[in-house]
Amino acid sequence: MESRRAEYTSELLRHFADLRDGTHGGAISRQDKEGFFSAAAALLDPYARQVLAEINAGLLLSTGEISATGVRRSSDGVDAIWALSWPEQQAAGLDPIIIRAYYSSASHHPHLQAGPDTTPRSAPSLDAIRPHGTGNARHRVQHSWP
Repeated sequence: MESRRAEYTSELLRHFADLRDGTHGGAISRQDKEGFFSAAAALLDPYARQVLAEINAGLLLSTGEISATGVRRSSDGVDAIWALSWPEQQAAGLDPIIIRAYYSSASHHPHLQAGPDTTPRSAPSLDAIRPHGTGNARHRVQHSWP
């Protein structure tokens, strides 16, 4: 337990140093940071698909469909999205469950979020697995990539 706490503290201090110095993973330029993002998104792909496949199999009786965008550029930066949709959700006009890696142009480093799409009309389908006490009215969990 103590070694995990020391590891977490070390990661947190590195994260603070990156924020202070404007770096990420040793990279300074936006182009280099986006290169790290693209490589990390490729590493994340099988795990994002696995999580969505487990939800699909366990909760949706394999009636859902998993899709992925790959890394794509927008006016606000770069992102990659993995989504799980299913017939009942689509018929009800609800948003799919998503895992989104993004690196906005205003951010110092990439982020990861998961849940239904973050629009106000989202169904609270992930409330049960959302960390308690977050108070996040948009039903999402967001983490910074180390």
